Amino acid sequence: MSIILSLYGRMVAAGEWRDYGISSLRDVAVFSVFRRTAENPLYRIEKRPKLQAKQGMYAVIGMDGQILKRGHDLKTVLRVLERKLIRAID
Repeated sequence: MSIILSLYGRMVAAGEWRDYGISSLRDVAVFSVFRRTAENPLYRIEKRPKLQAKQGMYAVIGMDGQILKRGHDLKTVLRVLERKLIRAID
């Protein structure tokens, strides 16, 4: 959880994200990230333990439902979101 909250804090400081939600269902734990509270989540970070032996239990899913990255290591999976933090300065 500390890895996710560290990334969240950096994105909030950059002005990209503003709110989050945590859901714990029977077979999945979800950390949702919002630009504004009333919107649909920009990204969902999911943990599905049943997929540990197959594709990896961690996944980052975009707003449209597309899986952006899946894997066994949370830090590696979250790199897809850290790239969005790096941008050119005018």
